Amino acid sequence: MVNDEFQDLDLDDEKTVAFIKDSLPQDLKEKYPEDTLYYILDVINDYFATSGVLDTEPDKDGFIEIDNEAVASYIVKEAKRDGMGDFDPEEILLIVEAEADYVDGLED
Repeated sequence: MVNDEFQDLDLDDEKTVAFIKDSLPQDLKEKYPEDTLYYILDVINDYFATSGVLDTEPDKDGFIEIDNEAVASYIVKEAKRDGMGDFDPEEILLIVEAEADYVDGLED
């Protein structure tokens, strides 16, 4: 049972990374290979798990305001700390927005 849950998470990550890659301009597709996108996706998940943003009260429509620029800044900082490189915040913001678009599409 637990193994099935991990496989489902892996499949979801694969779909997310494929969506992000399809959303990026050609030059960024080449600059950010899948391994890097998986890393960024992990850092996005870490941000949401540790920032407390998901613990805030939703608005009247049930939505929580997410500051994508704050997420991108966190990724840039963590990537540098983890030795992944110096990422351009504007490029990372495009990746964060693509991930958010994918998640929003799941809710429709």
